Amino acid sequence: MDRWQREFDDLVMRIGPRFARVEPRRRVAAFLTGLLAELPRRNCWTIAEHAGEQHPRGMQRLLSDAVWDEDGVRDDLRDYISEHLGDPDDRQGAVLVVDETGDVKKGTCTVGVQRQYTGTAGRIENSQVAVYLTYAAARGYAFIDRELYLPTAWTQDADRREAAGVPRDVEFATKPALARAMIDRAVAAGISVAWAAGDEVYGADPALRKALAGHGLGFVLAVAKSHRFTTGIGTRRAVDLAVRLPRSAWQRLSAGAGAKGPRWYHWALIEVTDPALTSSDTGSDTSSAVAAGTNWLLVRRRISDGQYAFYRAHAPWPVPLAELVRVAGVRWKIEESFAGGKELTAMDEHQVRTWTSWRRWTVLAMLAHAFLSVTTAAAAPPTPSDGHEDDATTAAGRPALIPLTRNEIRRLFTTTVRVLRTLEHRLHWSQWRRHHQAVARASHHRRRTDQQP
Repeated sequence: MDRWQREFDDLVMRIGPRFARVEPRRRVAAFLTGLLAELPRRNCWTIAEHAGEQHPRGMQRLLSDAVWDEDGVRDDLRDYISEHLGDPDDRQGAVLVVDETGDVKKGTCTVGVQRQYTGTAGRIENSQVAVYLTYAAARGYAFIDRELYLPTAWTQDADRREAAGVPRDVEFATKPALARAMIDRAVAAGISVAWAAGDEVYGADPALRKALAGHGLGFVLAVAKSHRFTTGIGTRRAVDLAVRLPRSAWQRLSAGAGAKGPRWYHWALIEVTDPALTSSDTGSDTSSAVAAGTNWLLVRRRISDGQYAFYRAHAPWPVPLAELVRVAGVRWKIEESFAGGKELTAMDEHQVRTWTSWRRWTVLAMLAHAFLSVTTAAAAPPTPSDGHEDDATTAAGRPALIPLTRNEIRRLFTTTVRVLRTLEHRLHWSQWRRHHQAVARASHHRRRTDQQP
């Protein structure tokens, strides 16, 4: 556990130069500890109480007005993950996985909020949606970037933008465009990566596919069954090509380990052309790089019921089907990242409304999640059993153990850094909360009275 504390301290020191003053530099360590703490709800009030402060204004100022470079912290986060989880000698190569997630919100003032579809709720809700980028390698995976999706209702409303502190140079961008910007940053920083993966929103975007190929990356991006592919027999829908495949075209391969063991599916490849990768302006350096490589329709068929899933795949070098299947399976890592980020480091529990505060909360939540990911990857494996995977004991008679997880490391780490607060401190915060709740209630009643005819 001392090693974990040193790792945490080193991480805080790494981002220290991004803060203009010593006060926020010290406070950010307490803030990160609060994000990791097992609190019923993590916000500036509960984190400040956990840190032993007398009021939440310092934590609120850290997110809103304090002078520090959140984009620089984002870059430090990316480098930290690349150094600890990346491996330049990894023959298969790391994968950049992109996906969006939504946080259900009330009201209309929180930056980016409107009624829109969010997979978190599985329906259209009043929500805030952001696109995240995860770095997934053999040693582990973690977030390295994020961008808030601003609907046109926000980008075209000057008053609303100003109230939420949205910079003037921020314009409307689609989710694939936000993904492209994040991937461009990661590649420009020299991160060791070979592949990219994403769902249908990203697979259907030709500009994103072109950018990935232009960077020399292979990709496996999901597409809809109605997505059209060009083959030697003409242009057909993905599903129409899949049903024509003979039995000999399918191979049974695992897309990686799941909660219940290997995820077995039947897979098939059809070589296709991708107009996005062949329609570049001739004569440019980028176009020659984009045109290199092979393109496929990758088809996944579920063994139990024959249900299909489809992917646009590209590789600038020869690869076997098993490698494309591996990359397709890695895409699920971002779902695990979302679940872990929200449960373990309160990525979705922010109660902030402005552009800057959102960016600061999310980058610190990702940093806390990265700490758990790195310590998990570096943790020593448990004592091996006697060769029987289903045995509950080792050869020495001790209980067999699974490897340390992020959840377990968080529980152990926060236990060692927990600070006991006095009864006076508890009573102070009880009075603080009740006073501000009384002020809020009185203000609400006053507004309602003023609105009455």
